[in-house]
Amino acid sequence: MNLEELTQKMHALVESKGWYASDSVKQQTPRNLAISLVLEAAEVLELFQWQANCQDQKALAGELADTMLYLLQLASVSGIDLEQSVLDKIAQNQTRLWPEHQQKEPAE
Repeated sequence: MNLEELTQKMHALVESKGWYASDSVKQQTPRNLAISLVLEAAEVLELFQWQANCQDQKALAGELADTMLYLLQLASVSGIDLEQSVLDKIAQNQTRLWPEHQQKEPAE
C-alpha cells in the first residue's frame, strides 16, 4: 500500500466518524492536526521514558501509527504532497553538510 492509499483510508475513517463535519467537536484544521501530531509523538517518547528501549512493541507500533495518521492527514488537508516532499528532503540531505562533516579550518 502506498501513501496515497493510506491517506484515502485515513480520510474514510475520519469521514465515517463525522470529524470533517462543520459542527464536529474534533475540527480537523491544520492547527488542531499539528497539535494532535505532536501529542502522539510525545506518546511515542513516553514509551522510552526512563529506559533505553521500549518494552512494549505493540504499544510502540500503535503510537507510531497514530503519529503517521496525523502526519498524513495534516499533509493532505494542507495540500502537501508528502511523498514528493520526502523525496525532495532526501535529495536535499544527500548534499547537505552537517558541522561534524565539514572540515574545520586549521588553527593559525
